[in-house]
Amino acid sequence: MSAGTIVFIFLAVIAVAVLIYVVGAYNALVILRNQIKNAWSQIEVQLKRRHDLIPNLVEVAKGYMSHERQTLEAVTQARAKAAGAKSVSDISRAETALSGAIGQFLAVVENYPDLKANQNFLALQEELTTTENRIAFARQAYNDQVLFLNNKVEMFPSNIVAGMFGFRKGQFFELEEQSERAAPRVSFG
Repeated sequence: MSAGTIVFIFLAVIAVAVLIYVVGAYNALVILRNQIKNAWSQIEVQLKRRHDLIPNLVEVAKGYMSHERQTLEAVTQARAKAAGAKSVSDISRAETALSGAIGQFLAVVENYPDLKANQNFLALQEELTTTENRIAFARQAYNDQVLFLNNKVEMFPSNIVAGMFGFRKGQFFELEEQSERAAPRVSFG
């Protein structure tokens, strides 16, 4: 075998190895992007569930809390804004505001023992608490996938493949303020 043949075979092996790496890195990035889309859809399902529960909760409370109109309207308005938000950052801000409104609403409920004893209201509160937990788990799963994608997009050498094919970093779904990071408190006492 001549030296030229050996160099050609060596270069061909290198080219095939690079091609295999590029295909593998591209496929990994596609998988991560699709996992983020799936995780986001899980968040949307839980947020819709939350948004659907709120009118029922407010409706049950209206009969008991007739002079707490501002509180009820604040929850309704925050829900409407959250339901209309589109981008991850807008949804994050709107959901933070909605959590705050729900927290205020549930704090006011403490002043109405008859409402706290209403079985429909208790069931809705329990459902809301469960939904808040599901949102937290879905948000964590989404943020984990965003982290994996962001690592791939930023780390060498996969960042080269990401740049070649237009992959961009994902946006985390975070709550706005530290004071609102906890789910609304629900008290059955």
